[in-house]
Amino acid sequence: MSENEIWAAYEKRLLRVSAYIHEHLDEDLDLDRLSEIACLSAHHWHRVYRAVHNETLAATVRRLRLHRAAGDLVRSERSVRDIAVRWGYPNLQSFTRTFAAAYGMPPARYRREGSHRAYAPESDEESSRMFDVTIRTLAGQPLLAVPHAGSYMGIGKAFEALYGTLFSRNLFRPEMRMIGVFLDDPDLVAEEKLRSFACVTADENIPAEPPLTRRVLAGGDYAVLRHQGPYANMGAAYRWLYGTWLPASGRSIRDEVMFEIYLNNPREVPPNELLTEICLPLQPVAV
Repeated sequence: MSENEIWAAYEKRLLRVSAYIHEHLDEDLDLDRLSEIACLSAHHWHRVYRAVHNETLAATVRRLRLHRAAGDLVRSERSVRDIAVRWGYPNLQSFTRTFAAAYGMPPARYRREGSHRAYAPESDEESSRMFDVTIRTLAGQPLLAVPHAGSYMGIGKAFEALYGTLFSRNLFRPEMRMIGVFLDDPDLVAEEKLRSFACVTADENIPAEPPLTRRVLAGGDYAVLRHQGPYANMGAAYRWLYGTWLPASGRSIRDEVMFEIYLNNPREVPPNELLTEICLPLQPVAV
């Protein structure tokens, strides 16, 4: 078998294991169990997984659990102790130590002072000066995508499937940019009905066989908010963009989807250094 054929043979196994990890983050996820799902020995499967995803299984599970925990801290009233238990930490001390190492502050302080707090209503006057929003005219862009249904906090599952598929089919290119497309307002649509797409920029001549599908980002004017910090914090940035920046801007929304451009990789930088451009489509200025 050629190298491409070998990796293609692993594709379904990669997708199956990635999906299982995302759907069972609140359960025990040991290497032996994941190897059973992949139908490979633990020794071989771990090497395959690390080659494709550029991190160990343990690092993936730890990163995703902390991401979900950060979301709970921002969006829920659960106690820090309950959040620790929910995401598999044996005690509060272990969770606090691990969370602080990744997010730069302990979880209780993160809930009070994380970057999401900068967009709170009481900070609006300051926010209008400190947040980086620019108007850009963007060209239309073809995409390769994998659809996701459910919480936007879980779109990482679709990104894992997207990159696993691109890699196993030898379609990945270093110049591809990672983009999230979000179709629904999470304040209006039930979580289980939210629709989104994990995407990369790609030429139209790259084949799009399932689970890949094609999408196109419309060209035109966009308000682009540059956000630095954990993905869990971006809901507050959206509310500020709509509720504070937009009314003051004198611009109107265009009937196209919003999207996010991810400028770096959560596997390579800590959560506080993640850079995201949130793109809000705008009507052209009347002449």
